[in-house]
Amino acid sequence: MKEIIATANAPQAIGPYSQGIKIACSKFLFCSGQVALDPSTKKIVGDTAAEQCRQVMKNLGEILKSGGSGFSDVVKTTIYLADMSDFSSVNEVYAAYFDKQPPARATVQVSRLPLDAKVEIDAIAVI
Repeated sequence: MKEIIATANAPQAIGPYSQGIKIACSKFLFCSGQVALDPSTKKIVGDTAAEQCRQVMKNLGEILKSGGSGFSDVVKTTIYLADMSDFSSVNEVYAAYFDKQPPARATVQVSRLPLDAKVEIDAIAVI
């Protein structure tokens, strides 16, 4: 019923969590929050929130693909920003992945993100 989604094409978990969880009976894929880690170097990519958002979306895309889904199947995301003043630049990058029928979304500012990243995004998709 519960399948762990793990791909080498996205950063490995840096804590006790899975990259994604696929629930067969409900046809949902739950993607853990991604920061801008390069899966091969294990280092944050980009100095700006927009640059980091590009890597975050790339990582999410790999997890979605590994779970049998894609950006067009995402129904809900949450964006966590270290600084809400980065909202516009992150939104511009994010919008390129959801040009038609974007998912429901919440965006919040947090006091700190893992590895001092500027942006983290999680997602729920249908399969």
